[in-house]
Amino acid sequence: MWRARNAWLFVLLSVLWGSAFTAIKAGLEAFPPVLFAALRYDLAGVLVLAYAVYATERWRPRERGEWALVAIGSVLMIAAYHTFLFVGEQNTTSAAAAIIVSLSPVLTTGFARAFLPEERLTTVGLVGLLVGFVGVVVLADPDPARLLDTATVSKGLVFFAAASFALGSVLTRRVEASLPIETMEAWSMLGGAVLMHGISLGLGESVASITWSTTAVVSLGYLVLGASALGFLLYFHLLEVLGPIEINLVSYAAPVVAAGTGILVLGETPTLRTAAGFACILLGFVLLKRAAIREVLVGASR
Repeated sequence: MWRARNAWLFVLLSVLWGSAFTAIKAGLEAFPPVLFAALRYDLAGVLVLAYAVYATERWRPRERGEWALVAIGSVLMIAAYHTFLFVGEQNTTSAAAAIIVSLSPVLTTGFARAFLPEERLTTVGLVGLLVGFVGVVVLADPDPARLLDTATVSKGLVFFAAASFALGSVLTRRVEASLPIETMEAWSMLGGAVLMHGISLGLGESVASITWSTTAVVSLGYLVLGASALGFLLYFHLLEVLGPIEINLVSYAAPVVAAGTGILVLGETPTLRTAAGFACILLGFVLLKRAAIREVLVGASR
């Protein structure tokens, strides 16, 4: 019974996080991109912090190492990730953005090899890393004569978003401090929101430029309540009961949901190149994590 329940929660999380790319795309018609991301985490950060106060004994960081974890999360995993993602998604489809972001677990392995001495990358793992990058190239379809065209630059920004998140997840492992994940996420969200407000002001964005409409309110509300608040609560639970390998598979279910909701809500049309890029990135993940995936499958069959 518990296995079936967790499976349904996994599906729900995939739907919430996959459809978030469609909600972002829809909301960008009404909000300046960085301000949109900042408002999302103003509200989501408060909600997750309230949950941390309720669910943990450590609702705020105290030691220097704990604040270092929050700083990394704020800068890389919230501010940089969402700034690049929201700006980049202005000129690419929600499915393409979700697929490029699904490269994060692959990039995490690459960064771990560079920054964590105990991590080792085998020959097969290196092939997996390269195959993942090939997937992004296939998806971006760069034209040497037009490397700076809008579509290519947008996909490049989404790639930087995935790289920022992956680098942040690796650097947090270098910090010798322990902090409940709910607490770290809450304070990272709030810190990242402050940073994004600063970036937004620097770009000349303003609240006056928001076009308030039903779509704007629904998009922001869905991202705050569904993708962020409920999504992260589900993530915390599934990370504990499933482990990091299985929960990483959400990254590969989300693009399927993003493609479906993009078709239904926005009329987007995924291409064969989009599917081919996704297949390469998924294959890269399987090659990199083959041993851990094998352990998961063996454990599930018992």
